[in-house]
Amino acid sequence: MITYFRHIALFIFAVAALGAAPENFHLKNGDRVVFYGDSITEQRLYTTFAETYVLTRFPKLNVSFVHSGWGGDRVTGGGGGSIDVRLKRDVFAYKPTVMTIMLGMNDGRYRAFDQSIFDTYANGYRHIIRSVKQTLPGIRITVLQPSPYDDVTREPGFPGGYNAVLVRYAKFVADLAREENLNVADLNTPVVAALVKAKEVNPQLASRIIPDRVHPGAGGHLLMAAALLKAWNAPAVVTSVTIDAANRSVTEAVNTSVTELKADGSGLTWVQRDGALPMPLNRKDRALMLAVQSSDFMETMNQQPLKVTGLAEGRYSLSIDGEKVGTFTSRELAEGINLASLPTPMAEQAAAVHDLTLKHNNIHYARWRQVEVPLESLKLKTIRPAMDALDKLEAEIVLQQRAQAQPKARAYRLAPEQ
Repeated sequence: MITYFRHIALFIFAVAALGAAPENFHLKNGDRVVFYGDSITEQRLYTTFAETYVLTRFPKLNVSFVHSGWGGDRVTGGGGGSIDVRLKRDVFAYKPTVMTIMLGMNDGRYRAFDQSIFDTYANGYRHIIRSVKQTLPGIRITVLQPSPYDDVTREPGFPGGYNAVLVRYAKFVADLAREENLNVADLNTPVVAALVKAKEVNPQLASRIIPDRVHPGAGGHLLMAAALLKAWNAPAVVTSVTIDAANRSVTEAVNTSVTELKADGSGLTWVQRDGALPMPLNRKDRALMLAVQSSDFMETMNQQPLKVTGLAEGRYSLSIDGEKVGTFTSRELAEGINLASLPTPMAEQAAAVHDLTLKHNNIHYARWRQVEVPLESLKLKTIRPAMDALDKLEAEIVLQQRAQAQPKARAYRLAPEQ
């Protein structure tokens, strides 16, 4: 772990002076985040969505991320060792400044509420918080209320259903957060609400949001990431631009600069250099898009409005860097379109960032789960060099990830449809 951070330190030093963290955002320049949890965290989906959001929305903010989820874990630990082993090896060793914890799905044991089982959860969770605070004074902890067991698109297995048990566990997590002055995010309520809406639209597809009732697909994880990011005071707006075509003037430019605005026949051209990228969405994933449409994700997480007033009545084609992204009426343009909902070059760039997010996390996972843990007892001389080499490889990918996240100047053209 130390080697990994030594490799990435040069990058952090090189860009730290370029910009400070937004004042109200939970993460700060130089933070190191460890995501801790069970198999739902091990899926590396809500965590990588959150990481990609941070990189694309705040490309000058330098934060590193470690994903330490282990399938089957409870507050007492699991296949990766006891809770104290897990914390020492998979959290404390990275010296995080920020930690998220999501446990509970396995702790309830998939049965009706049982007080003794719950007491084990409550006592174990309190032990985790005490241990983390004692070992890492000043760490900022976000506790995550457990994600849902799907009792919406399938019938509950017993009266009341298992998700009702998780909701009781979630209340404890929220109460503990108040007692211990922790940040808290509800990863259950918004996903359940989306499941209800999605079921009304397409029951069969809605069941794929959490395919096995426990482990969400990408759509469920995207909503969970949004819930975490909201708890971190993440802003909805990527950029916001308003252009007065009649006067050929820019009346609003939020988190972007608009230059070289010119009349092009009865249309317009201009150049934008944005301060952020939109959150990428895999539009081929029908279940993900249903989850998005059944939630407030676009309104609260992914707003990139473009308004153009003063156009002659008609239909207009919008191109960015020579790529057509859509056709709109003059009224639609005057009211505003959300570029984040369109297949723009900025979205393509953000998708490339996310691909690198996945790649570096997969390298870390291989280092941890295929080398560090299973080979530790063999005391081989080559284990440390192998881990160092994987740390270096991951750091190289992170450099590319951060470079890819930097926005580029984009050429816009708005022209009447022929």
